[in-house]
Amino acid sequence: MNYFPLLMNVDYKKVVIVGGGHVARQKIEALLPTKAMITVVSPSVTETVQQYVSEGFVTWKEKAFESADLDDATLVFAVTNDEEVNNAVEEATQHWQLLSRADAKGRVDFINPAVVRRGEFVVTVSTSGASPGLTRKVKTDLAEQFGGHYAAYVSFLREARQQILQVFSGDEKKQVLAELLDPKFLQWMEQGENQKCEEWLQQRIGEQQ
Repeated sequence: MNYFPLLMNVDYKKVVIVGGGHVARQKIEALLPTKAMITVVSPSVTETVQQYVSEGFVTWKEKAFESADLDDATLVFAVTNDEEVNNAVEEATQHWQLLSRADAKGRVDFINPAVVRRGEFVVTVSTSGASPGLTRKVKTDLAEQFGGHYAAYVSFLREARQQILQVFSGDEKKQVLAELLDPKFLQWMEQGENQKCEEWLQQRIGEQQ
């Protein structure tokens, strides 16, 4: 299957995870950086999932699955080890709701890629389910390649772009935006010399004013 890749805004949207085990924990942790309203439906949950519930990140319905549990959900995850329950979740999912079955035995509207997140900088990798092992390996490689300093780097690029768009226009605007991709800025961020990036920006803007 050829999946269509996209980054989805799930802030303040209801996401239902049916199941309370290891895979449920993975889905919760993938959603935590967002403001999604996460509901777990399961008679029992792991200790880690219980911790997320206690901290207020997750709503737990301590019960067996019922179709009404999917009311108003945007995303639905069926992640139990019981095929009959997963089948029931699939049957209850409306056509406008997106479903992902961890057992991949029925309807799979989407899959989660492996994610390396550095603030606003997000890199994803997937083998479309063909080799989870390779996906994990590439994710590890990407995590090493794109260190924590990328968060500050991308934040600087965003703020710098906004200021440049207010000051410059035409070909000069394109030129200054291109200058932002000079490797020296990333190097400064990696070395912890963030102020050099801001000093360059203010000097460059001052040349125009």
